[in-house]
Amino acid sequence: MTDYEYILQQAKKFHFTGWNDEELRKCVDMLSNLSRQELITLTLNKWTKEAKVLRECIFNFLYKDKIGKREERIKNLEINALIAEFQDKSSGNVALCRVELKERYKAGRDVEEIAEILAKSNKSDQAWLEKQQKKNKEGE
Repeated sequence: MTDYEYILQQAKKFHFTGWNDEELRKCVDMLSNLSRQELITLTLNKWTKEAKVLRECIFNFLYKDKIGKREERIKNLEINALIAEFQDKSSGNVALCRVELKERYKAGRDVEEIAEILAKSNKSDQAWLEKQQKKNKEGE
């Protein structure tokens, strides 16, 4: 029995009963032995639809080379490009840009530009900005 067949057999078994931690670890360890096609087939299989941990591990194996590159690109953007991407709601990077903007604000980089854009953003961002400004005034 191949590793692929074993994982599929366990997925079928635990689909009805819930995963046993020990068996789940064993299956996750076996994922490194599978081909890309076998990993894709596992994610599309009806027996693994509810196996969140297993599917997450498969996803990480499939896209390990791309995970982190997007975050790195956002961290290296100039402030104008970062703000433009933050404002582009269809970019799919709004949340990452928000995190980077807030980190830069806390670090004291590009404070005026970031304050201006967050003041025009949603209520949560506005509240965060007010809180930060209050902290800065108290610290002076």
